[in-house]
Amino acid sequence: MGIGNYIKEIGRGKEGARSLTREQATDLFGQVLEGAVTDLEIGAFCLAMRIKGETANEMAGFLDATHQRLNKLPASAKPTIVIPSYNGARKLPVLTPLLALLLAREGLPVLVHGTATESSRIFTSEVLLALAIPAQAAIESVAPGSVAFVPTALLHAGLQRLLDVRRVVGLRNPAHSVVKLMNPVQGRSLLVTSYTHPEYAVSMADTLALMGGNALLLRGTEGEAVADARRTPKMQGFIGGKVVDQQEHQSGPLHSLPNLPCAIDAASTAAFIRQVIDGTQPVPAPIAQQVAHILRLVQAL
Repeated sequence: MGIGNYIKEIGRGKEGARSLTREQATDLFGQVLEGAVTDLEIGAFCLAMRIKGETANEMAGFLDATHQRLNKLPASAKPTIVIPSYNGARKLPVLTPLLALLLAREGLPVLVHGTATESSRIFTSEVLLALAIPAQAAIESVAPGSVAFVPTALLHAGLQRLLDVRRVVGLRNPAHSVVKLMNPVQGRSLLVTSYTHPEYAVSMADTLALMGGNALLLRGTEGEAVADARRTPKMQGFIGGKVVDQQEHQSGPLHSLPNLPCAIDAASTAAFIRQVIDGTQPVPAPIAQQVAHILRLVQAL
């Protein structure tokens, strides 16, 4: 069905809009990813979905369309940890690279994928580069015990284009949820993903259950999929879409706060991460707990 007919269904406002079936959502998002629609139609789709919000069935359809078209990384000898990184740092150091390196130190292959979505933040790719981990230039498997960063454009150019719409209209669209829930790896893997607002905790959990996903879902740090180094967030583990491991949010700050760098630039953040990996600074307790949760989930795969 043409995208115009779908927009008529989803574009009737918050109260009048009708939800799509999973199959319809797959068809619609496939047309968007393949560039088979005009810029005007893409803008209408993004704004309509922003007002209406995505149902779990619609998000599952968007993910189906994405997975059918992704340039996936080959399977590794061990389960691959997949960490989407799209928010970056605005107030706090972005410690997603620290989480990735701690997991790699446990012998796991770790894939971080992402792109810069704003011009005023420090992104994981910048910190990884400061740690001598450049972005991959081609799709290849991740070796156990190593960290790889793959730009979104390598996974699918159409997905990158859709993310770039935010720079024009200033609003998120379904692609920003898709990249946090998609799995660009063949073979066994575990997704480590996060939400920013409580309503997304429900919708993302519903989508993971519907998709039968293997994942750790938590309230991230400024939207990044790493536990806040100053307090322990709620974490939910999923295996085959079922909740198997859960930690409740611990209110209030930790008894002993980590010695985080005052600056959030890539060089300062990379220097702090090196100190933690070298053992001259302790691993922040919430991140250590996150690593332990991930390792338990990997054993269940």
